[in-house]
Parts: sequence; structure tokens; C-alpha cells
Amino acid sequence: MMTVTEKAAYLRGLASGLNLDESKPETKLINAMMDVIDDLALSVADLEDELALVTEQLDAVDEDLDTLEEIVYEDDCDFDCDCDDCYDAEMYEVECPACHEIVEFDEDSILDGCADCPNCGEHLEFDLDCCDCEDCCDCDDE
Repeated sequence: MMTVTEKAAYLRGLASGLNLDESKPETKLINAMMDVIDDLALSVADLEDELALVTEQLDAVDEDLDTLEEIVYEDDCDFDCDCDDCYDAEMYEVECPACHEIVEFDEDSILDGCADCPNCGEHLEFDLDCCDCEDCCDCDDE
């Protein structure tokens, strides 16, 4: 496949092969158009070179960013492992009594006993009276 500059040179060759009379206005017009085509072809070639350079630099930045992310996030677990240090926090849906929207809270928020509704800001309190498990504290077993 020919480049734009090669195509412009080919057209210039075709035009010069016509052996047109240089004194005619049509020949002057064709020569002026060929000059414009040559300038455009050179500009396109320069832009292609610059784009290739920018693409190369962007790829290098992307690689550097990948390396940086590995360093920064190396201790964070993605919950795809079986380690004891991480867990995928269970989310609980609660209907806010003020705005009646269903909102989600993580287990820690529920265990704290209260949280604010992210939609309306209403302070919600959770009643966790439970005696069915060993994890509950201060339960009266009768």
C-alpha cells in the first residue's frame, strides 16, 4: 500500500507525463494543485509520525502505571483468594422508614447498630436482639 506522499509523487509524475504547455492557464492550475497536494501529503506524514510517537509514549505511561498499581495495591486482596485476612463483606438491604428507599449497608454498619440513610440522611438504628448464636454478647439464655 502506498503512503500519501508516494501517492502525491505518483500524481505529480502523471501530470508531468502529460507534457502540458507551461504557458496555458490549465497547466498552471494543475501545477498549483500538485503543490497543495504535496504540502498536504507532507503534513499528513508529519502527523502520522507524531501520532506514532504519542502512541509509543502513551504505551510507556500505561506500563509505568501498571507497575505503580502493582506496588501500591500489592497488599490488597481482590476477594478471589481463600486467605483468612480478607472476606467479601456481606451487604444488607434496609428500607429507610423516612424516604422508603431500599438502601444497602455492610455488615460492620449493621453491627454498629446505627447508620445514616445515604438518600435522605435519616439516622437509622438497628435492633440486633439475637440469642441464636455464640457471637452475640450479653444474651440471657433461659
